[in-house]
Amino acid sequence: MWCIPPKQSAEFAARMEDILEVYSRPFDENRPVVCMDEKPFQLLDEYLEPIPMSKTNHIEKYDCEYVRKGSCSIFLFTEPLGQWREAHALPQRTSVDWAKQIQWLADEQYPLAEKIVLVMDNLNTHDISSLYKAFPPEEAYRLAQRFEIHYTPKHGSWLDIAEIELSALTVQALLGKRIPSIDALNETIAAWHSNRNANQKGVDWQFTVDDARMKLKHLYPEIKF
Repeated sequence: MWCIPPKQSAEFAARMEDILEVYSRPFDENRPVVCMDEKPFQLLDEYLEPIPMSKTNHIEKYDCEYVRKGSCSIFLFTEPLGQWREAHALPQRTSVDWAKQIQWLADEQYPLAEKIVLVMDNLNTHDISSLYKAFPPEEAYRLAQRFEIHYTPKHGSWLDIAEIELSALTVQALLGKRIPSIDALNETIAAWHSNRNANQKGVDWQFTVDDARMKLKHLYPEIKF
């Protein structure tokens, strides 16, 4: 959501500069910078069987009627400098779901990292307390110590690179498709991120703190001496 406050906002400026500082850091395998985001997805099935438009191509004609098969949530993680991303579709987006995704990130993706620098938005489930809702206190504390967390500003989720990847996922793999089940959705998502990772698609983030202070000067409070 490309929102920028129309007037001065010290809170927005502070969190924006914090995120931009994180993005300016060089690649460090011991302290990887990882972005996460999530989005809802509506599962749909066909009401009528799709009809091929011709025998020479694979384009299909869809009827305007469809069957709702419920909704789910897509969790996406990406390390921009590591040039990888992975997404998982889950039935819900509860605190426990988020906590288990964080456990996967820490123990399967970065078991040897000294600290995982995590960028995400302020969704109510995106909080260390969610770990204590999902795991015994010893495990929750262990996981919490693995992370250095940075939050994007309110209405500033455009600063989360994972949102860029979710947009790419939507346009490249989901737009205009009717997917009836979470299993089918996860197959589609896995094919997408496997192909994108194999092609070494990274993100060259160039918006810096200096750029922000010049181009978004109206966001900063006026200091009068």
